Amino acid sequence: MQEKKGVALRTDARRNRERILEAAVAELTRCADAPLSVIARRAGVGQGTFYRNFPSREALVLEIYRHEMRQVADAAAHLLETREPARALREWMDRLARFAMTKAGLADAIRMATSAPGGRPKPGHAPVTSAAGLLLRANEEAGTIRPGVTPDDFFLAIAGLWQLDPRSDWQPRAARLLDLVMDGLRAAASPSGGRAARG
Repeated sequence: MQEKKGVALRTDARRNRERILEAAVAELTRCADAPLSVIARRAGVGQGTFYRNFPSREALVLEIYRHEMRQVADAAAHLLETREPARALREWMDRLARFAMTKAGLADAIRMATSAPGGRPKPGHAPVTSAAGLLLRANEEAGTIRPGVTPDDFFLAIAGLWQLDPRSDWQPRAARLLDLVMDGLRAAASPSGGRAARG
């Protein structure tokens, strides 16, 4: 009985944390210095619960960034398990676009959190870079993209995402950009599968 109670408490704690992160993304995207009390109220948690999870604004903002980045990175392996490589890559690009818009919307809040005296550094992009590499390798092995594309090449090609305004109707523009990038990646891929020959 005690074990079940412990599991229930951990589940509740995880849900509270997820609700806080979801509410924080919405509020901080709208206003970089939104009061933490407003975020707690939107998440439906008390101040004590809020501060147990996030003792400071900086801790909250940087955890949002890490959380969103982990979600995007973890999606790569899942998509490869459930989709053909090319479809997995294209769907992952849509997720990456949503992450880019969240990051852009939180840019002011992230800047405030990392520029404060003694502030923590912004988390690195290694998880997302690794996820891109995983998808690119899978597609190269399947012959669905041109050989030799690196994660650096990929991120340079989609750099336009970070020019979109998250407050605009960005989805159609992002979709067009990513379709163009996907078409470019497909060029010179072997139509019969396997690695394309280098010419």
